[in-house]
Amino acid sequence: MDARTVLNALRRGESLSAEAVDWFARALADEGVSDAQVGAFAMGVCHAPLSAEGRVALTLAMRDSGEVLQWDLPGPVVDKHSTGGVGDCVSLVLAPALAACGVYVPMISGRGLGHTGGTLDKLEAIPGFNPEVPVDRLQKITREVGCAIASASVDVAPADKRLYAVRDVTGTVESLDLITASILSKKLAAGLEGLVLDVKCGAGAFMKTPEAARELAASLVETANGAGCKTRALITDMSQPLVRSAGNAVEVTEAMDTLTGSGASGPLSHLSAKLGGELLAMVGVTRNAFDGADMILDKIRSGHAAERMGRMVAAMGGPSDFLSRWRDRLPAAPATLQVRPEGEGYVKAIDTEALGLAVVAMGGGRKRARDRINPAVGLSQIAQIGEKVDASRPLAKIHAARRAEAEGFEPWVRAAFQLSETPVNPPKLVLGRVE
Repeated sequence: MDARTVLNALRRGESLSAEAVDWFARALADEGVSDAQVGAFAMGVCHAPLSAEGRVALTLAMRDSGEVLQWDLPGPVVDKHSTGGVGDCVSLVLAPALAACGVYVPMISGRGLGHTGGTLDKLEAIPGFNPEVPVDRLQKITREVGCAIASASVDVAPADKRLYAVRDVTGTVESLDLITASILSKKLAAGLEGLVLDVKCGAGAFMKTPEAARELAASLVETANGAGCKTRALITDMSQPLVRSAGNAVEVTEAMDTLTGSGASGPLSHLSAKLGGELLAMVGVTRNAFDGADMILDKIRSGHAAERMGRMVAAMGGPSDFLSRWRDRLPAAPATLQVRPEGEGYVKAIDTEALGLAVVAMGGGRKRARDRINPAVGLSQIAQIGEKVDASRPLAKIHAARRAEAEGFEPWVRAAFQLSETPVNPPKLVLGRVE
C-alpha cells in the first residue's frame, strides 16, 4: 500500500477499503505522507465518502496513533460529547453527577470554537484551575474523585491533529466522515465503555437543521458502536442559549446555581438528566434511561454532585473552599448594562450565533488561537423564546470590561432578538434520539 494508490482510488470515486484507510491514518502519524497528500486525501474523501467500515477503520487508526488510556476501576468509564452551542455548560453539571452515581468520567474537553463556548475556558474562570494535566494525573483524579475535566494531551490521537490542521486550510472541515473520525478518535482514546452525544441544531449550533443534526448523529453513533464503544445520541435544540448566560464565569455561575441551589427543574438539569440517564442505562447502572435520569436528578438535588464538583476543582488546582465560596471566587466584570427592548412583546426568535459572537468580541472568546480570554465578560439574564419582555424585563444583561464597551455592544445584543405582539410557544429541548 502507498499514498498514490489510495489517492488514485479516491480520484476515481472508489470507496476505500478498511485496510487502505487504516494505512493512510497510520501514515498521518508517522509522517509517511506529505501535507500535499494529506490535503488530497481530505478532498478525495469529500468527493468519495467512506463506507461505514471505512469510517470505523479511520477512527480506530487515528485513535491508535497515540496513547489509549487503560483503566482498572470498580465501575464503568463513560463520557459525553456536545457538538457545541451557546450557554451550554452541561459538562459542569453532568460529569460530577455521573461520578456521584458510581461511574467514572475522564472527560477530555476543548476550548471555544467560533461562536461556541469551550468547557475548558469556562473552568479556567475558576482561579487556579488547571486542565493541562498529564495522563497519570488525569487517571489519579478520575480514580479518586470519579471525574476529571481536562484537555487532550499531545499524545492523544496525533493523526487527528495533523489531519485537522490540513483540513482547516483546504476547505474540507465540513466532511461528515472526517468530522466523525476527528470527534471519536479523541473521545475513544480515553478508553470509554459508554458515550452519549449531544448533537445540537438551530441558530446557535454548527448544524442548523434537525435533518443535518440527525445525519451527523447517525454517523457518530454507527461509527462509535462499530468501534466497540456503546453510544447513543440526543438531538437537542440550540435555537436559544441553553441557560440564561453566555460567557465563562457567568456560565460557571449557572452550573453552580444548579448544583447547589434549587435549579433541578431548569433546562440545564433537565438536559443533564436526559444525557446522563442514557449513559447509566447503556452501561447497566440502571434498568432504563428514565431511571437513570431520576438518579442524576437525585444526585443534583441531594448535593452529592456538588460535592464531587468541589473535589474535582480542588484536585485540579482550584480553591479548596470553592464549593462553599464559589460566588466570591469567580471573577466579576466591572461594568454591567441592562439591554431593554425598544417596545414590549414576546421573544419570537433569537440569533443565538450573534449572541455568541458578541461574547467573543467582548473578549470572552478567541478570534485567534493566541488570544487571551477575559473570563468575567459575557451576557446574563438572557430572555428566552416565548418570554414577555418590556422596560421592566430586559432582553439581557451585558457584563463588560468598561462602561463604554457595554454601551457599544447594546445595539448588537438587542438586534439578536425578534419580538412578536402575540404569545409564542417555547421550543422543545430534546428533538430526537439516535441509537
